[in-house]
Amino acid sequence: MNSSRIQARVVAVGRGAAVTFSATVATVSTAQRVSDGRYVVAISASAVVCAAVLLVPRLRWPVAPIVVGAVTAWWGWVGTLLLTVVLYDLAAARRTRAAVLCVAAVLGVNLVGYPPTRLWHQQAYATALFLWAFAYVVGMWIGSRRRLVRALAADVEHLRVEAQLREEAARIAERSRIAAEMHDVLAHRLSLIALHTGVLATRSDPLPGPIAERLTLLRDASTEALADLRDVLGVLRTPGTAPNSADAVPAPVPGDVRQLVDDARAASQPIAMTVHGRPEDAPTTHRLAVYRIVQEALTNARKHADGALVTMRIDYRAPATLVEVTNPAGTPGPAAGSGYGLVGLRERVSALGGHLTAGPAGAGSWRLAARIPHPADTEENGTPA
Repeated sequence: MNSSRIQARVVAVGRGAAVTFSATVATVSTAQRVSDGRYVVAISASAVVCAAVLLVPRLRWPVAPIVVGAVTAWWGWVGTLLLTVVLYDLAAARRTRAAVLCVAAVLGVNLVGYPPTRLWHQQAYATALFLWAFAYVVGMWIGSRRRLVRALAADVEHLRVEAQLREEAARIAERSRIAAEMHDVLAHRLSLIALHTGVLATRSDPLPGPIAERLTLLRDASTEALADLRDVLGVLRTPGTAPNSADAVPAPVPGDVRQLVDDARAASQPIAMTVHGRPEDAPTTHRLAVYRIVQEALTNARKHADGALVTMRIDYRAPATLVEVTNPAGTPGPAAGSGYGLVGLRERVSALGGHLTAGPAGAGSWRLAARIPHPADTEENGTPA
């Protein structure tokens, strides 16, 4: 923004200097041509008026061509240089017809103009035509360049907005995926609670009244919670996918990283994995985040470093869940910030209060790592205290 303002100021100062110089040269040279000095004041006033019209942006069209053209048509050399500025503006604005009509009208009317400064005197019109043609060509070039710069700036802005929209879409998709995963996990656990309480409530052995009443209350509460969960989170699934049944195994299952790695190894992708702690030591949201990070890292490794060894380290222990995936030195990695999978991962990790880094790790290697702190009130099994 500052550079554009500075450039605009430079252009305005340059234009002002050019117009002032043209008006001064025209006045001095024309005054020397007038021997009796009777019209020096009128000539000077005409040059000042033309300069003022050219310096006011709102008067450049159509006032400036009319005023400068009329002065040039009558006084001849007084407005020749000033008319070059007018033709430059007309060429930059792609007003070719107006420029041609202006030059034709000036040369035609100047046949009966003031004799001492007439353009037709001693074939001075040839020099004027050369100056006007040169100014018009320069104006056409500058105008084309300005339009090209504006078009490129518009394309850049369009790409910037498109990138922002894609990033936002990736974040929204990741949030929807988080909601769908939590729906699967919680629905599975609530259905198990409802199932077991129902089995206990229907036992043949009679249970004490308070216990039976509490089991019935617990079964009803879990059933209602399951229904509410489906209503709230079930609508956030990806369109076209059917929700899992209450007794189905949720997908992905928290802690399925080993299965994900085994599938990748079966597809001939070499992986060296080190795991510290148990998945149960971390909250369910952390395990789901680790699953997504490993999934994205393995996908990028297959895409950009197919066949290279992938080193993976996962630590579920408190105080933070750590995951780090590195491609070995000498294997190409994706450009920093490329793709929108990392955008979704950052959204997921940030929502959990963690931090995700992705980028070169030296010697040509690529590293994807995340650190997600454990909640203060979380027990070892990952459930709220």
